[in-house]
Amino acid sequence: MKKHVTQESKLKYYRVLLVLICLQVGFAAEAPKSTIESPASRPVEKASLIVYASEKSKHPIARNITGKFCEHLFFNITNGMDAQILKNPTFSDYPFRTGQMSPDGVATFHFDADEIARIIRNGARRWGWPESEVGALVQSRKEALACWWTKLGGVQTSPDTGPFGGRAQRVQAHEPGQGIAQWTWLPLHRVRKYDVMIWVRSPDIDAVSVAVFGPDGKDTCAKAAISPVTPDWRRFEARLEIPGDLPADEAYKFAVIADKAGQFVIERVLLRPADHIDGADPEVIRFLKESRLPILRWPGGNFVSGYHWRDGIGPIEKRPTLPNYAWGQQENNFFGTDEFIAFCRAVGCEPMICVNAGSGTPDEAAQWIEYCNGGIETPMGSLRAANGHPQPYDVKHWEIGNELWGDWQYHWTTAEGYVDRYRRFVGAMLRADSTIKLYACGAPVMWGKDWNDTLIAGAADLLRITTDHPLIGGHVGADVDPLDVFRDFMAVPDVLEQKWAALRTDMINGGIEEPRLAVTELQMFARLGQRSSPGAPRRLTRRNLVDPASHAEALYDVLIYHVAVRLAPFVEMVTHSATVNHGGGLRKERERVYANPCHYAQAMFAAFAGAVPVKTALSCSTNEAPLVLPDLKKVTNARSYRTLDVVAARAVDDSLLISVVHRGTNGPVDLDIELKDFAPAERVEIQTLSADVPWAVNTLETPQAIKPVSATDRIRNGKCSVRIAPYTVLQMKIPH
Repeated sequence: MKKHVTQESKLKYYRVLLVLICLQVGFAAEAPKSTIESPASRPVEKASLIVYASEKSKHPIARNITGKFCEHLFFNITNGMDAQILKNPTFSDYPFRTGQMSPDGVATFHFDADEIARIIRNGARRWGWPESEVGALVQSRKEALACWWTKLGGVQTSPDTGPFGGRAQRVQAHEPGQGIAQWTWLPLHRVRKYDVMIWVRSPDIDAVSVAVFGPDGKDTCAKAAISPVTPDWRRFEARLEIPGDLPADEAYKFAVIADKAGQFVIERVLLRPADHIDGADPEVIRFLKESRLPILRWPGGNFVSGYHWRDGIGPIEKRPTLPNYAWGQQENNFFGTDEFIAFCRAVGCEPMICVNAGSGTPDEAAQWIEYCNGGIETPMGSLRAANGHPQPYDVKHWEIGNELWGDWQYHWTTAEGYVDRYRRFVGAMLRADSTIKLYACGAPVMWGKDWNDTLIAGAADLLRITTDHPLIGGHVGADVDPLDVFRDFMAVPDVLEQKWAALRTDMINGGIEEPRLAVTELQMFARLGQRSSPGAPRRLTRRNLVDPASHAEALYDVLIYHVAVRLAPFVEMVTHSATVNHGGGLRKERERVYANPCHYAQAMFAAFAGAVPVKTALSCSTNEAPLVLPDLKKVTNARSYRTLDVVAARAVDDSLLISVVHRGTNGPVDLDIELKDFAPAERVEIQTLSADVPWAVNTLETPQAIKPVSATDRIRNGKCSVRIAPYTVLQMKIPH
């Protein structure tokens, strides 16, 4: 079976995202200065668009095509969507991945002390912790203190065991004021109060304190007593308030301190801003709510193939901290089913759950459904109620496995093997709730026809909705023109449109009535490769390689939405990758949240949900795809695509909506628009999302460098003209 994306390439790609996007790497956060001539200075092209407002499609635009996906990967959920601030808050034996997988698709971990020390130093520096603490982190770990924590004073540390198993931390203080500490960033730009939750015991002291030291690491700026500490495990809660005159954009040191000489054992400590929303980051909630997010997919992704949902429910102190067997990091299980549902309700979106069809069983999946949807008279519904949630969650969207065609997936399988699994899972899951919608694990249409044909032939009687993960790109040589990479990506949606249409035909011919497709992961996926020869000029760098954080992703995503509209009702869902610090969406750095350009583009297109497409006639120039992306070159010889791509629709309020993407590189376009069978109001509302170069990004320092700009214009006799710069998403709303 031909493989499209290897686990090694995925790990390398996400490692680049982790280094260049999730963490604070200064050089990667800056948009490169372009040496390319500004397209705005080039001759203006002419184009025309006729909108036949009365010639409506039979199918409204699906609400769920502007959805998102979140996964337990790096800092997407942990230290991302989750408001909990500390690293390794459960004092686990923190794992460090090698980037290699076992034949069964399980991450392997480093044991070499020098390599682990290198990773620790790099992590601390990327997180902006004081350089003076970098060496202390390495030494503290050697002395059996949990990773990412350092000693405060001359304490002795050793591993211990928590109240429900798992690693705890024993700390022996020789004098008052000694303990353990961790540098961190606090969202002081919005909140000064912080909630602490700590599980602790001691055989010989009756009080400890939690404290925050100022940016100098010496002066205490907030402190709270924890008492009475007893020989038995107890949970304590405290609140710390940082004075308003202290700076917001500095690192602070959090500490747990013994009030006198003696020892204490700590099992976990959580630090959250007081404005958290059921444990979630309120800024992330706000951004997603304002974007009108319709649906959110969770918990994976590769992670789900090793995830057992019972690990993430119940009292938080009973949840085990485990290795993340997909991505090789710590999974503390703070964000489980109940937290996910609460997050979706706070955002106002539907939940979609992908079940573990790797190392999981059909019965486990069925019990998960019952936990979410069963009444309190059922065993799992009763368990949900015992956990504080008596009302069923009514989760309707359930995906059966993630990328099980790939040997990087825990307990991956063959095409025939998936048919066997799919049929077993469908039977068990529908017995738990016959009203749910099930999504099969399809292979990418770019290369996976054999898998998809086998699935259709072997499960047509149980199959209606399949999935695709078009993670397209491949390694591109460093001597390639960066605009050629962009040009290729702008051609990809056209190729996908053809292949998705072919898949629809295959499903119909296979006996599936009214087939549907859900694109449950989507993002640009190019990686920087080597030069074609040692003497070739280096033109492509990580700065000008278009990626999910760049403006090009915004254009790319809207082009995919346009394809979904044209193929309606076949493509009924897109859950773009991802919410925070993984792919394109939101970024959270130093506890500040800001948006990638694609977040704004998705929010803009959400206005089309429920609108009815109308016929258009577009005349414009074309561009050429040079076919430098390996994944594109393998599947097509087609090079030409239209400079503009357009969708028009009648909204629920009967206004006319027009979405235009200028994906060309030659210069501005004057688009003449003529409306047929529509009596417009005098003014037209216009929103544009644009950048000077397609690899431009928003950063922590310039978080709104690329954002929508609103304007109005006049329309006369059903006609108007608008000038559109290259690399622009334009949206028009014309009231009736």
